[in-house]
Amino acid sequence: MTHPFSVNADGFLFDMDGTLVDSTTVVEAVWTRFAGRHGLDAETVIRFSHGRPSMDSLAEFLRGHSIEAREAIAADLARQELDDTDGIVEIVGAGALITALQQVRAPVAVVTSAPRDLALLRLKAAAVPVPDVLVSADDIARGKPDPEGFLKAADLLGVSVAQCVAFEDSEAGVLAACASGATTIVVGTHTSAATTGLVRIPHYADIALTTDGDQFFLHA
Repeated sequence: MTHPFSVNADGFLFDMDGTLVDSTTVVEAVWTRFAGRHGLDAETVIRFSHGRPSMDSLAEFLRGHSIEAREAIAADLARQELDDTDGIVEIVGAGALITALQQVRAPVAVVTSAPRDLALLRLKAAAVPVPDVLVSADDIARGKPDPEGFLKAADLLGVSVAQCVAFEDSEAGVLAACASGATTIVVGTHTSAATTGLVRIPHYADIALTTDGDQFFLHA
């Protein structure tokens, strides 16, 4: 159940995996196989990697490997994810909200730690419209929890990030969104010190959108 809230913004920044798209089955299968091949604890790997670019996760768990070796492994992981869209669905109401925002010409961006081709594939598989601005792992030098992606998205939208609402579901993502200065809404069940005091929604089904000139309001 979504607790009542009201927030206004000039722009809207959405993470993808776990925020717009439920790709849990695919992601966990890929990283579980990776953990098994390298003698790592799958739960630890999945928890750390959620919301982060693959290269950052590989740098954490394969510190003895060269950059070239990690790049080859990252490419293989990406191929596995591109080959599997089974079970990928929208977070409830995500497609409808993005469509509604587009219809009123609200500035909307996706800010994801996934490569661009994978992001486009998953959004399509889940039938979630692709906004004009999509900032992927390919477009930034520093991944989440660094706020670079959110800052770049706001800049591309032509709005102040301080006047944006960011939607995130992971620890790395929440830290990045908060550090950017955006008003941050947590999607799902992730709880930590970073989420204390933030608005939390289970999905988008209970969210209403209204407008007043160039101001956009979300209500629940």
